[in-house]
Amino acid sequence: MSVPFSSRDSSVNPSQNIGTWGEQLVQTWLNQQGWEIIAHQYRCRWGEIDLIAREAGGQVKSKSDSTVVFVEVKTRSKRNWDEDGLLAITPSKQAKLIKSAQTFLSDRPELADFPCRFDVALVRCDRLKEYNFSSLPSFPLFTLGQPVEFQGYRLTLQNYIQSAFEDDSSF
Repeated sequence: MSVPFSSRDSSVNPSQNIGTWGEQLVQTWLNQQGWEIIAHQYRCRWGEIDLIAREAGGQVKSKSDSTVVFVEVKTRSKRNWDEDGLLAITPSKQAKLIKSAQTFLSDRPELADFPCRFDVALVRCDRLKEYNFSSLPSFPLFTLGQPVEFQGYRLTLQNYIQSAFEDDSSF
C-alpha cells in the first residue's frame, strides 16, 4: 500500500515542491526494494519525518525480522554547501528526529516492539528547463544513481545511507 503524499500547497515555493518530489523518488525506490511506506511527512511538535517505512508483509516472518525505518530525505542542486544535505543532519536535527520517532511509535503501540533505525537519502536535483509545478510525479522503475526526469528537472537518488546516525541503537 502506498501512502498518498500530503496536500502541502507548494505552488508558491518551487523548492518545497522539489523537496516533495525527492521524497516521492525515495518512496518509489523503497517500494521497489520491498518496503511499505506507512507515513509520509509525519508531523508532531518535535518536527517532521519525511518517510516512515517497514518491510513489506511478504518478507516478514516475525517482529524481530521486521524493521521500522525513519527516513530523512535531503534534495539538493549540484551547487550546494552542505555535501548534498549530509551536513544538514546535525546532532540537533538527529535529536528532533528521534523525539519525533518516539512520538510516532507511542501513538502506534503495534509497532513499538519492532527494531528501528534512521536512514538518510540524498537526492540530487538539476534544473533542465522551465515547467509549471502542478502535479506530483509517478516515477518509473530506476536504480540508485540513475537519473529520472520530471517537469524540467533531473532527480537522482545519489546515496541511501542505512543507520545514518552514529548511535541509533539507544533509540
